[in-house]
Amino acid sequence: MTPLSRAAIIAVGSELLTPLRIDTNSLFITEQLNTLGADVVMKAVAGDDRVELAHVFRTALARADIIVLTGGLGPTDDDVTREVVAETLGRALSEDAALTERMRARFAARGYKGPMPESNRRQAMVPAGARVIENPNGSAPGLWIEERESLILLLPGPPRELKPMLTALLAGPLRQRAAGAPLLRRIVRMAGVIESQTDEALQPLYREWTGQTPPVSATILAALGQIELHLSTQAPSTDVAVAVLERAVRQACDVMGDAVFSSDGRSMEAVVGDMLVAHGYRIALAESCTGGLLASRLTDVAGSSRYVECGVVAYANAAKTDLLGVAPNLIVEHGAVSEPVAVAMAAGIRTRTSVDVGVGVTGIAGPGGGSAEKPVGTVAIAVVTPFDTRSRTFRFHGEREQVKFQASQAALDMVRRMLR
Repeated sequence: MTPLSRAAIIAVGSELLTPLRIDTNSLFITEQLNTLGADVVMKAVAGDDRVELAHVFRTALARADIIVLTGGLGPTDDDVTREVVAETLGRALSEDAALTERMRARFAARGYKGPMPESNRRQAMVPAGARVIENPNGSAPGLWIEERESLILLLPGPPRELKPMLTALLAGPLRQRAAGAPLLRRIVRMAGVIESQTDEALQPLYREWTGQTPPVSATILAALGQIELHLSTQAPSTDVAVAVLERAVRQACDVMGDAVFSSDGRSMEAVVGDMLVAHGYRIALAESCTGGLLASRLTDVAGSSRYVECGVVAYANAAKTDLLGVAPNLIVEHGAVSEPVAVAMAAGIRTRTSVDVGVGVTGIAGPGGGSAEKPVGTVAIAVVTPFDTRSRTFRFHGEREQVKFQASQAALDMVRRMLR
């Protein structure tokens, strides 16, 4: 039995080819297959079109020894995955009577009126030689098909169904097909630096990492408001891979210093939250251009009630004065988008809520409202803590949504650096 080393993922569904739906399953599948030592060499999205799906599937068969297809296993006419796979492999489809009866029982147990629709019987059609993969959370079973030295998995599209099914396979039959050399990854996230600076600083480490055994691959990605260093290695055992990556992460952190905010998968908001808890501090936010995004990100973290006191969206100048105590003459003299006003907002929210950390954000998110002196993307941020007050004016680029996110990221990073 040949170990599985090259993987392809095909997400099926015409909705995934529109702006309304995004394929997120492939990220989870990639992560899980990497633990088997399988490197994902191809990802594709195919609509509910038999000809197009067959073309993509044949391409995957030629390139990979494990192919995972998600979606298109429902009871309607546009659910074509099992039919296309069976036809491409030259395997006849036949109804699994026991599977049909289990589906009828499940339908009745859920309290639906009347008998199960006959269309659901399509989900009990199984290609010759295939094994059924039980789906405890839905009506669409999965399929395990072995074709020469290749393995083909058909899994449902809803993540709540797909994830437990794949996890169970990884703990059982898939583990027996592992390549024996797990491919592991770590991500080092940084803020306050740019891509070229990071690349230049890490150049000596690249040479060391690629020359060692096992080698470490490194990729730098510029994400919105942060830089990511992706490190990966494939080693004879998980313990060896973990140790090699941990050493590389420590080296990168030593070089990049306090620009690094996460090397363990945590987001900026989670890191800041943990730091607030460690200090025993509570935080309050005074936001103008970010419109509550900063408070939203902090409260997206479970348990954030331990450190988030409140947030105020003071968009209008009158709100800045009435709700936060910003002096009107300060706005007249410096403008609403200025460091003095941001400091007054941060100090005002901190005083009025009796918290330890106050944050003020005011800016021009665009697309209008800018000037030659203060163009679109100008954002003033201030943080007031028990021991320090800091403020800074930023010039962010991008559309309105991008400016708002970068402003929230910069504000969180300022809090992080002040709490170090």
